[in-house]
Amino acid sequence: MAGATTAQRGNPGSDRSARKGTGSPKPPKPPKADKKSGPRGPGARLRRGPVLLASLAAAVLLAAGGAWVLYGSSWLRVEKVTAVGTEVLTPEQVLAAAAVPVGAPLVSVDTDEIAGRVRGRLPRIDSVDVVRAWPHGIGLKVTERKPVLLIKKDANFVEVDASGVRFDTIPKAPAGVPVLELNAGASPSARRFDEERLLHEAVLVAGSLPEPIAKETMQVKVGSYDSVVLELTGGRTVMWGSGEQSEAKGRALTALLKAAPKGGHFDVSVPTAPAVSGS
Repeated sequence: MAGATTAQRGNPGSDRSARKGTGSPKPPKPPKADKKSGPRGPGARLRRGPVLLASLAAAVLLAAGGAWVLYGSSWLRVEKVTAVGTEVLTPEQVLAAAAVPVGAPLVSVDTDEIAGRVRGRLPRIDSVDVVRAWPHGIGLKVTERKPVLLIKKDANFVEVDASGVRFDTIPKAPAGVPVLELNAGASPSARRFDEERLLHEAVLVAGSLPEPIAKETMQVKVGSYDSVVLELTGGRTVMWGSGEQSEAKGRALTALLKAAPKGGHFDVSVPTAPAVSGS
């Protein structure tokens, strides 16, 4: 009987554990809200929707308004066109060649096309810079070609710049620009060096002359590739040789003219050994 009684009572601790295991589970704790990112979920996304739509609508309106100001309004249109940098030409000639569309939206003006028109219609123009001067202007800054040599053509003169470009024909020779005299028909090298090559040599020589000497040079005589002679004022002559080492020859001639101002004939064909006679 005592054994049976003990079996019925069992272990009190085991009984409590059984009751605890068979009890109802506790509900899970709700997640804590993220203070930095704010509430999340479908409701939050719905609230952000109208804000995004409003921002998008504002951006579209702003872009449309900007386009209207640039293209549709009268606020930013071409009203004034100016030209600077002319020497032989006049600003009016440049403006006429540019043909800038006055009244057009300033933003739509093709500056490259305007520059191309000016250079195409006025060969004397070497370069032109076209800029927008907000809110109503277009400015043109031109650089004219400068002649370094003249080619006699009937009663006129063809101007040639330092690049060999023949850019204008004029009735009167400008002061300080030498005239080309080409006499290479009997030269043994005439077949090898044609007229265009000899013209290139003459331009190379004339373009490299120091400014004080260029102003005193009346003629550039070319007998062959390596026989270029300068005729200076006062009946002075300069044996230049070929167009090679022209800068060094220019420096040597400058020194000779200072050392022998009464000299009649100068030879700088070998610039390291210049010579002067007739002094």
